[in-house]
Amino acid sequence: MLRYLGVFQYSPRLCNISSMSDQANRVLELVREAGVLRPRDLEPHGIPRTYLSRLYKAGRLERIGRGLYALPSANATEHRTLAEAAKRVPNSVICLLSALRYHELTTQAPFEVWIAIGEKAWRPRVEQPRLHIVHFSKTALNEGVVVKKLEGVPVCIFNPAKTVADCFKYRNKIGLDVAIEALRECWKERRCKMDDLWHYAEVCRVRNVMRPYLEALTA
Repeated sequence: MLRYLGVFQYSPRLCNISSMSDQANRVLELVREAGVLRPRDLEPHGIPRTYLSRLYKAGRLERIGRGLYALPSANATEHRTLAEAAKRVPNSVICLLSALRYHELTTQAPFEVWIAIGEKAWRPRVEQPRLHIVHFSKTALNEGVVVKKLEGVPVCIFNPAKTVADCFKYRNKIGLDVAIEALRECWKERRCKMDDLWHYAEVCRVRNVMRPYLEALTA
């Protein structure tokens, strides 16, 4: 009856369409900035977590892991798993095989993301991505760390020289042949200086182990 009289009944749903669209766009903007977004990341912005699932169902976002959302995979890079790991374990550093792969110092393609955490740090339980967790001393964890922005996510990763030294320290885990290959490639491609290799060999307490290989490079 109201419709025929030219009077429209108030509808909260219709009035909220504009605000819903604004908040959805804001979520997409946050994902573009952060690369990977968790539901709790919306709380400081006063946006309900349900927007992530709504955008996922609408095909505007991709669920790349439990509680992790990103833009559709068409925009993904080969470093997405590193970004996921950094988001899942914020205080970790990408190390060993994963760091070698990132720096293109190995032909191996690890199926797990290798991360370093503090020697007394709580071991995180993460289903995706698959992680290989190594405990580092405080000194070893803080030395040689660089921050790279991968898919919008700040990712801590060890630099080439530190990664090589780490490989010699954990040669029983990854193989001495892998460590030697990494050293040769690092030196061949001029990714570091000899002083850097000696420094990190000292930090990782593998100076005597690396000595013959380092001396062979400059012989």
